[in-house]
Amino acid sequence: MALSAFVPNQRQLDGLKLASPFAWQIYQKQTTVAQRFLAEYDLSLPLVRSDFDALVRRFVGLGTTYYLNSIDEPMVMAGLRQLRQLLMLKWIWQDALSLIELDRLMQELSDFADACIQFSKDFVYNKLTKRYGTPQIKQKNKTIADEFAIIAMGKLGAGELNLSSDIDLVFVHIANGETDGTKSIDTHKFMKDLGRGVIKLLGENTEHGFVFRVDMRLRPWGDGSPLVLHTTALAKYFNQHGRTWERFAWLKARVVNEIGADFSYNLQQIIKNFVHRYYIDYSAFSALREMKAMIVNQQTQRQDLDNVKLGVGGIRDIEFIVQAFALIYGGHHVALAENSACLPCLAKLIELGYIEEQEGEQLAAAYRFLRRLEHAIQARHDQQTQQLPSGADELAAIATCLGFESVAAFRSVLDAHRQNVSRPFGRMVTDRQSPKQESLDIAQIYESLQDTLGDEANAILADFMNSKLVATLDEVSKERLNQAYPIILHAVLLHAKRQGVSAVMQALPRLIDLLEGICRRSIYLVMLSENPNATMRLIPMLGQSSWIARELAHYPVLLDTFLQKRYLHLPDRAELGNILRQSLLRVEPFDDESYLNAIRFFKKTQVLAVATADILGLRHIMKVSDSLTFIAEVVLHSALYRAYDELSKKHGLPLLQNGERATVDNCGFAIIGYGKLGGLEMSYASDLDLVFLHRIDELGETDGEKPISGMKFAARLIQKIITYLATQTRDGRAYEIDTRLRPSGNAGVAVISTWAFEMYQTQKAWSWEHQALVRARGLVGDDSVLAEFDRIRKQVLTTRRDVAQIRLDVIQMRQKMQTHLGSKSGNHTDGKHQFHLKQDSGGLVDIEFLAQYLVLRYARDYAELARWSDNVRIFEAAQTTGILASEDCKQLTDAYLQLRKKTHEMALSEQPAVVSDDQFGQLRQFVRTMWLEQLGDEAQ
Repeated sequence: MALSAFVPNQRQLDGLKLASPFAWQIYQKQTTVAQRFLAEYDLSLPLVRSDFDALVRRFVGLGTTYYLNSIDEPMVMAGLRQLRQLLMLKWIWQDALSLIELDRLMQELSDFADACIQFSKDFVYNKLTKRYGTPQIKQKNKTIADEFAIIAMGKLGAGELNLSSDIDLVFVHIANGETDGTKSIDTHKFMKDLGRGVIKLLGENTEHGFVFRVDMRLRPWGDGSPLVLHTTALAKYFNQHGRTWERFAWLKARVVNEIGADFSYNLQQIIKNFVHRYYIDYSAFSALREMKAMIVNQQTQRQDLDNVKLGVGGIRDIEFIVQAFALIYGGHHVALAENSACLPCLAKLIELGYIEEQEGEQLAAAYRFLRRLEHAIQARHDQQTQQLPSGADELAAIATCLGFESVAAFRSVLDAHRQNVSRPFGRMVTDRQSPKQESLDIAQIYESLQDTLGDEANAILADFMNSKLVATLDEVSKERLNQAYPIILHAVLLHAKRQGVSAVMQALPRLIDLLEGICRRSIYLVMLSENPNATMRLIPMLGQSSWIARELAHYPVLLDTFLQKRYLHLPDRAELGNILRQSLLRVEPFDDESYLNAIRFFKKTQVLAVATADILGLRHIMKVSDSLTFIAEVVLHSALYRAYDELSKKHGLPLLQNGERATVDNCGFAIIGYGKLGGLEMSYASDLDLVFLHRIDELGETDGEKPISGMKFAARLIQKIITYLATQTRDGRAYEIDTRLRPSGNAGVAVISTWAFEMYQTQKAWSWEHQALVRARGLVGDDSVLAEFDRIRKQVLTTRRDVAQIRLDVIQMRQKMQTHLGSKSGNHTDGKHQFHLKQDSGGLVDIEFLAQYLVLRYARDYAELARWSDNVRIFEAAQTTGILASEDCKQLTDAYLQLRKKTHEMALSEQPAVVSDDQFGQLRQFVRTMWLEQLGDEAQ
């Protein structure tokens, strides 16, 4: 049945006529054709890629046939151009009537371009193979077909084409070879002819106009270079000649046409390795400064505020901000590399915290406004321009189309958006914040250091600069050291003036260790010179913590965590999970080495941020421990589900005890944390005390091609998790794992059922195991297993006990621990007796045992005591229930937190948890008093 024609009303006609004389002319000349087209493709309906593929085939004359031989070049060129005119009419009309969102319009324009490119390539390829045969290459001792990739750059690459955009293309094929036809030619000539044919079909201006202007200048070497490159030549160019501005351009590169998986993967790797650096790319800063300076100079010379793209606060400024961040951080955050379009990338930068939310929203609003304005300008006469018209009538028409009552109102909004762009643009990759390297007189600094510190410090610095290591650096590394060194020495001098000689002498050897560790990986020297203010904060940090100094020297990639001040915001558990998930996007399944490296790097960066916040006093001790605990939980969650996924792919899913087959969500396994992990009291060197529970059918088999019993699946799962966490790599272990708190200890199996766990806890467990259960907590895994553990724990802890027996058991265990782990009689520190912060009388373990005793004695009557696994909230519950006086609970909590804070300080200084006996005297006496009141015997 024939479609009725689309008959616009007067308002719609007036809107089109006002918005675009170009589109109005198309409508007047082709009224009948346009009305039929718009009846089929209504103004209110969106178009998707499949619609454009079908339209292209229809307009070039294919109809229902799929044989390219049935059409010729003139038919293709005329059909594509006629289709373009009708689509431009539709898009301009939709935009004028506000029937299409900016994002949708850009996507449809890009989808249409993709469809035209794909068809043109197929058409020309078919014509060339008929004449010359299929292009062939030899690869790995076999012959395969050569392939032709059309890579879209710029706005098309990002899927954000405008109404009158050029399309920037680059052509790449696999390798050189020959065609297999009777008239054989080399594949390079074949691909060159193919590229020229595509350009002609799309870009040649005929009586019907053009489809898209094609720009090939972004290919390697630009104009005058070969039209088509093979992959080896492309990789070689990137490695030897690629410049930062080209990395900027290739950020948005996207293969438009269909190519084979191997060719696609190879191309993506070549591009990714050129564009992105795995770590934060500080080496790009100087080049980005030059690019920004060039933009500013052009704006200054042009004095052109009426160019909405190139003028001050224009589209290019927004794109520069977003792309600069993407270039620097895209290798570190996969999500940035995967979102090349401006608005999605900007949203991701806001989410990651690189751009403040309010400023990001202003940039997004400005981008949308300026792109809509760009479309309004280009719609007028189908011209590739971003220049506001000088004529009053033209400008008034644009203002009206955008919904403004006057040109003045339009100008006011435009200026506000430009201002919101120019502020962050002005701050982007600015010259180094003071002190600038060029303003520092190295001789004067040396003289000041000599006066302030004396010969010893200067000898240390001189020995470093005269060392064999520095003498054998390559030219790039030497240049980077020379740029960074004045800033480093300036920071040392300031620290000396503020904190004194002793503080600097403590930091100086650690600084030299760091410099020796990073000189040959000189990108880290660029980090220091690009962040002079942060470098000044680094020197005091090195002096305060030998642990941080050692971590930075051994793993200088962690410098970015410090220099970017990640410690100002410690992520919560959900944020940490997102950070780890993003970092694992590059890790392939079954690639254990990459996975181990990723989780260790994640742990080190996050723990360093926590340690820095701790030393600077930015976080309370409980928040510090929370963060350290959350980091461990996130790693455990990742390890459990990765191990489970890999085992289930190999052996299938296990059978659960209820007869159902396990799923990812109901995996049948859970990890229980004991000790510091269970009590949310992790420190920097804490082990993970773990118990593994399951609810699977141990005798039932998995449902994969290589089935195994449920018990074997469980055992392999736990072993794989422990391997992930505890395997020693060049970056150390993620965590030390201790599973001795499982039922029957080392004699027991690694993972047991919840039923067996309950039987053990209720019938066989010792009192000290119930003490340990107080500090146990379900961490990650199957919700039903975690809930069952909670039930068992509460049931065991609220069991009525013989008070005299539990008191005796706790006292004996405490005495046993102090005998084996406390400070030995006769040990001295500076002539004074020692106090072990954890194990000695009045220390941390006494307080922990007090909390455990209160739970085991009183939880039968006060179930609230069995709710929490951390000591602070146990004491809060003891206060609420009236078991302890309010002041006693407060003092116990304060004592506990003071001692924990001191153990953190000692750990960061890499010292044992031992101080002189005269420290914490009043605190210890109070703890002893509370112990005597509650248990009636003092641990010796």
